[in-house]
Amino acid sequence: MPDNIIVENCSPTLAGIKTGNIFTVDRSLITDINEELRQLNQCFAGKGLRAIPLKISDKNVLLYLYRPDKLKADLSCKEAREILLAKGYSCESVESDIVHLINQISSQNSFPHEIGLFLGYPPVDVRGFMEDTRKGVKCVGYWKVYGDKEKAEKTFSSYKKCTEVYKKCLSGGRHLSQMIVNTTRNRCVAS
Repeated sequence: MPDNIIVENCSPTLAGIKTGNIFTVDRSLITDINEELRQLNQCFAGKGLRAIPLKISDKNVLLYLYRPDKLKADLSCKEAREILLAKGYSCESVESDIVHLINQISSQNSFPHEIGLFLGYPPVDVRGFMEDTRKGVKCVGYWKVYGDKEKAEKTFSSYKKCTEVYKKCLSGGRHLSQMIVNTTRNRCVAS
């Protein structure tokens, strides 16, 4: 799997500033999906990052690159849990919620709206999109914003800058494994 596809689509997640990204890879670029994912996850091992397929077809693979610890924190907030429970998620574990999401994607022709929670979008914006995709939109960037416009615009700017920096690093010869921020070390433990 070409590093440039991952960098183009997932730089903020690689940098540890975003929960996750979903992107499509053309099957012609992948010889063996299981082997490619094994190698990719080996590269991510110990750095707080994981890649899994959400949907595999003859033409492409829909991949989810995410930070399990960030996802767990995001999905544990009250508003996110309310949205997920209303959509039939168990909220018992991140893994079971991901399995439910995969089933939702497989059974629908479009993405389930709650997918934004798995990407780190604010629950207020996910709820706003679910209620009416056009009403109350304050701005549009990486997602439609219904809540804090100023905060979202700063986030969009940081994602864009991050992607530019990562693309420059990649074109300068850095390997993908050198650009992954390890979010599992130097954790503060409350005493």
